[in-house]
Amino acid sequence: MQTTTYSVTGMTCAHCVSSVSSEVSQLAGVTDVQVDLATGTVSITSAEPLDRAAVAAAVDEAGYELAVTP
Repeated sequence: MQTTTYSVTGMTCAHCVSSVSSEVSQLAGVTDVQVDLATGTVSITSAEPLDRAAVAAAVDEAGYELAVTP
């Protein structure tokens, strides 16, 4: 198992958290999703490493964006 944390921009309420969690949970191999509204992060536990583009697409489908990493 592997856990990766991403920053998400645009989340402002519990509905945002639910939307992101729901979309990311549908990715193949994902076993757990924890969204923290206060820090604007999503921590994803998966059986194997996830493709960042797939995570970004799921977050985008929920109506938000992954923050650009330097």
